[in-house]
Amino acid sequence: MLKFRKTKLAISSLSIYRNLLKDPVINKFVELIDCLCSGKDAIDNAAAFLNLYNDFFFALASSSTSFSDYIIDKIIYDDNPFAQRCSTGEKCGHLTDAAKKDLETLQLIANISSKEIKAQAQEHYYDVEIAQGPLSELPEWDQSSSLTELPGPRREIKEKLYHSSNWGECLPDLSRFYRETGTGTFAQYYAFMWERHGNTGFFKGVASPDPIRLAELYSYEQERKEVLENTLQFLKGYQANNVLLYGDRGTGKSSTVKALVNEYHVKGLRIIEVSKEYLSDFPEIIRLLRGRSQKFIIFVDDLTFDDSTANYTALKAVLEGGLESRPSNVVIYVTSNRRHLVKETFSDRPDSLDTDEIHKNDSVQEKLSLADRFGITVVFTAPDKDKYLEIASALAEQRGLQVPQDVLKREALRWANRHNGRSPRTACQFIDWLEGHLAL
Repeated sequence: MLKFRKTKLAISSLSIYRNLLKDPVINKFVELIDCLCSGKDAIDNAAAFLNLYNDFFFALASSSTSFSDYIIDKIIYDDNPFAQRCSTGEKCGHLTDAAKKDLETLQLIANISSKEIKAQAQEHYYDVEIAQGPLSELPEWDQSSSLTELPGPRREIKEKLYHSSNWGECLPDLSRFYRETGTGTFAQYYAFMWERHGNTGFFKGVASPDPIRLAELYSYEQERKEVLENTLQFLKGYQANNVLLYGDRGTGKSSTVKALVNEYHVKGLRIIEVSKEYLSDFPEIIRLLRGRSQKFIIFVDDLTFDDSTANYTALKAVLEGGLESRPSNVVIYVTSNRRHLVKETFSDRPDSLDTDEIHKNDSVQEKLSLADRFGITVVFTAPDKDKYLEIASALAEQRGLQVPQDVLKREALRWANRHNGRSPRTACQFIDWLEGHLAL
């Protein structure tokens, strides 16, 4: 019992990683230890212990991980004062000793096995005879670790902690992880959606982003090269431009941006997709990203403004640079099917009588000038027949499909005529169909 009483006191002494006490799984474990150390041995307390044990087991099982893995995950993704200072390169001073002590406490918790708790409970409730059967039959949780599917930096720090006999000694490695990978949700995910709940905006991590890679994109090498070079400049800390990717639908504009993040997220690149209706939140988003060690692409997909849309002024203000400048760790990438991002109508013509505005031409020019605020504009045009067939053939080869070239080309053209016309997206959809058709 002495070990569990010491554990209870150690848990109460957590300071830097105190956020973990609010975690539902860890909180259930703390309640379980409290119950075991309560000094009560009546049947009601035994029933309470059984309930708490199974509550904890259910919460841990729902996380689909071992208890040790779970605590390590919470450590590396915690957003505490020590982690925040590490991520920005600030000196941590007195926080270092407190963080080291907390890591040792958390390792103590992680190493407590279900067998130990069950044995202590059976001893504690030895005089509650009817509880001995249920206590001995309590399920046991997993103590192993699973690291195979994690990207490099996360796998490395988890391996370091998992194999260490003293987590406190891993503090320099953990500090480096925070500095290179970030803290909180920005360490856990690399793709985000900006969402709102009432008046509050927040970054929602995307657990399974589109896995497209640059090597899987065919043709448009020159167009992608320009975007890639700008992104690499950005990652290396040099000046980089905001980018407008416009052109025909299905030509790989969005896939290019997503593939860049899949390629370079291990180097600190993050992507935040912002829908058109939230463009007015740009100042808030930028303030939340300023000062972080990661590099962020704010991504607006398929953007087009019309007369009823006022949010283009918010985007224009950010692109021009107002009183609050765009930080060096943020760039804006936008895709659109329209060169000027604005839907143009006959009433927009300077000689049109269908308007009440006196300086009509000035208003039109203001709208059209939005696209000029992007430092780089890359044009993606629909492929001609030969290029379309080349893309389809390359995709078929990548999938390992054994189809005569004359048949492949004939069916690829037929598919394009029947569906969405010639584009890389159409070629991919055709190959998806062909792969399934051949497998039947």
